[in-house]
Amino acid sequence: TPLLVLGYLCYLLLGAVVFQLLEKHAERHFRDQFQLEKLKFLQNYTCLDRQALEQFVQVLMEAWEKGINPEGNSTNPSNWDFSNSFFFAGTIVTTIGYGNLSPSTVAGQIFCVFYALFGVPLNLAFLNQLGKVLNAHLITLERWVQKPGRAQVVQTLAVAIFLTTGTLLFLVFPPLVFSYVEGWSYGEGFYFTFITLSTIGFGDYVVGTNPNKHYIPVYRSLTAIWIVFGLAWLALVFNV
Repeated sequence: TPLLVLGYLCYLLLGAVVFQLLEKHAERHFRDQFQLEKLKFLQNYTCLDRQALEQFVQVLMEAWEKGINPEGNSTNPSNWDFSNSFFFAGTIVTTIGYGNLSPSTVAGQIFCVFYALFGVPLNLAFLNQLGKVLNAHLITLERWVQKPGRAQVVQTLAVAIFLTTGTLLFLVFPPLVFSYVEGWSYGEGFYFTFITLSTIGFGDYVVGTNPNKHYIPVYRSLTAIWIVFGLAWLALVFNV
């Protein structure tokens, strides 16, 4: 146990050092660039002063925190239509919580607390049951390949097919879809896929939020279903 604690702390320290080395300089660069852009804006629009600009930036920040994309106009699709609400409900029960959208009303916040209180255990039970169903099929397959006359290599091949198929369906092909629909690179699509299925959910990449794109109504709902089955597959993989 002491060795595990030491290893855990060392792993956290390693992450802190590496992320600091990789990200701190970039953060400083973007911060300086943003300040420079504000100065250029004030120079181009002399009727504004710095205080007015800072107030406008604050309005933009408040809009973003409430899930409203400052780009586009009032005709942008609602964040709370059924498809988006279904996707949001999925991020609650799976504990992904991207952070780009949250309830802004007191009633919505209270409901969210109780919804998560019952939804998270329900999701765990559902994933557990789904994993049992998938595992039952694996056991049936193992029994079939263990019959006399069938070599051990066949059993290994069957498990390899299961892992390969799941990897393609949940980790390889989805980034291609997200790249095509969202206009991301494949690397960005894979990053979103991994961050989502690992339930980290930073919120820097979220599907269906670009106001300049037209999505099919069920796009985010289908994504939520992919997340649930992807989580079930991953849970089963770790138990194989």
